[in-house]
Amino acid sequence: MGRLFVVHLEGKVYSCKHCRTHLALYEDIVSKSFHSRHGKAYLFSKVVNVSAGENEDRQMLTGMHTVADIFCVGCGSIVGWKYETAHEKSQKYKEGKSVLER
Repeated sequence: MGRLFVVHLEGKVYSCKHCRTHLALYEDIVSKSFHSRHGKAYLFSKVVNVSAGENEDRQMLTGMHTVADIFCVGCGSIVGWKYETAHEKSQKYKEGKSVLER
């Protein structure tokens, strides 16, 4: 494994609850009305310091989506998921965005 480069963000930052690695900025929140397996979650237009798992189709409250779990590069904890494809037209705005669990 190579050297780990971590992006440090300036401003109001959301970070990994396990290792405090910066993940996203408050200003990149698209929506706060998301829910995850463990409670509240936020939809972000941009996240950093994450790696993505395999794509998989999941049936969610808003329909079928192709998503990939995202993991903190600092500690490997699952921190949310990224929307790759939304199968319903009304949900297309989620594509390419990521959800971070609170």
